[in-house]
Amino acid sequence: MKQDLRHIFSEAKKNDRLAQKSLFEMFSGKMLSVANSYINNRDDAEDVLMNAFYKAFTKLADCKNYESFPFWLRKIVVNDAISFIRKNKHILYAETEFTDSIAEKIEDISEFSWDIDLEVIFKEMPIGYKLVFNLAVFEEKKHQQIAEILNISEGTSKSQLSKAKKWLQDYFNGQQNTKQNAESEI
Repeated sequence: MKQDLRHIFSEAKKNDRLAQKSLFEMFSGKMLSVANSYINNRDDAEDVLMNAFYKAFTKLADCKNYESFPFWLRKIVVNDAISFIRKNKHILYAETEFTDSIAEKIEDISEFSWDIDLEVIFKEMPIGYKLVFNLAVFEEKKHQQIAEILNISEGTSKSQLSKAKKWLQDYFNGQQNTKQNAESEI
């Protein structure tokens, strides 16, 4: 796979359309999932994906090597998804101060043991929570970086992450209760 990616990447940099198609086929599924985790609308996520690949192929010379290509492409997809959301949706952030006491009340959600479908969860999660959560957890951004990316205060970023965690806790508690009720009826 590494040798294949090295060769394909090298040819794609030379504007070889078949190599670019191969890169698209290799990474489009994963990148569509990334875009969809931000946007929650498959059609819009596909549009973002296509624009991101177009941008990637036109700026492929900016990518240093084949090993960094997946991370470089992911960054383009995430940035394009956030830009899409900014242009097309109203995002409401609750301006509240983040306190450690709120964070301490949030229990570890890893205690639940069932299949988790992130796509379903992210469809239900409020957009402001989801954006901050994705950037903090999946993109490993610090609150200062998130604040700059989303044009919000650092306190709002912290608050939204805390609220996203609380929302997830409530969501999983609801799932657990539903599961227990279903099992008790059997």
